[in-house]
Amino acid sequence: MYLTLVALAVIVRPTALIVWFPLVMYHFCLEKNKLRLITHNLLPIGALAIVISTAVDCIFYEKWTMVQFNFLKFNVFHSVADFYGSHPWHWYFTQGFAVVIGPHLPLFLHGCCIAFKRYTILLAAVVWTVGVYSLLPHKEFRFIYPVLPLCMIFCGISLASLKAWRRTAAFVLLVSNLSAALYTGLVHQRGPLVIMGNLQTLCDVSSSSSPLQPDVLFLMPCHSTPYYSHVHCPMKMRFLECPPDLGEVGYVDEAARFYDDPPLWLRTSFPHKSFLPTHLVLFDVLEKLLPHVRALLLEAQPLLQLRQSGVKLFCL
Repeated sequence: MYLTLVALAVIVRPTALIVWFPLVMYHFCLEKNKLRLITHNLLPIGALAIVISTAVDCIFYEKWTMVQFNFLKFNVFHSVADFYGSHPWHWYFTQGFAVVIGPHLPLFLHGCCIAFKRYTILLAAVVWTVGVYSLLPHKEFRFIYPVLPLCMIFCGISLASLKAWRRTAAFVLLVSNLSAALYTGLVHQRGPLVIMGNLQTLCDVSSSSSPLQPDVLFLMPCHSTPYYSHVHCPMKMRFLECPPDLGEVGYVDEAARFYDDPPLWLRTSFPHKSFLPTHLVLFDVLEKLLPHVRALLLEAQPLLQLRQSGVKLFCL
């Protein structure tokens, strides 16, 4: 039964295979009738998953394609993901893993020491997953989130063994995690979320027959805001795009062109101030550093300034 869930996970997210591979191989090594496991479980479930996934992809794309292979080709073979940044091979071991597991790290290390022999395969799965992702130049915290449930087993073993300090440790974990959750959820970089709530008030104008329809331009690094997922109306919006390089000679994305030469980008995008957007969203540091942006805002009306997060909304 679990192999069906593994196949479903790989269809949805191909990288799930990295986490499950050592666990499936462990099952294979323990199985006495290996041939039966292959012919009655692995091959049928794997083949059916591939057929269903490919059929669905071909129907929606209206051409022959295999998304899992495309995922591997673009992110690994062509290193397209490197466009969004890279880190040294040891980043997960020296920084990433500690940040992801957070205050549970001491309990995890203690649990590994006292339950290493009993749960060797689970620890091996954690090390294997972090090791494989370390081979890829592009690294993100979210890539190793799937190992957290395995790590929590060791944390639980450690916590259960701390008879005298169990309540103290649990209290420290609760306070530290709750504090981090409240800060990151309500304070840290909250500006882009708040600004979208204010832009949502323009939806009434967008849905009316008013001749002046809202047109919002985000002069911010690409993907700084949640965009339409928080607006929920067909309002015209635009942000500085940064699609990856797909092999174009001399490729430079729009965001890089803007920050390299803001005056040129503004003149090209809005010749003689034609087709100016009705609203402009930017970080206040951009207004201070770029005089040409300030010139564009001389006659603009500041509608909102989030001082703590440095986000401003202007009406042009």
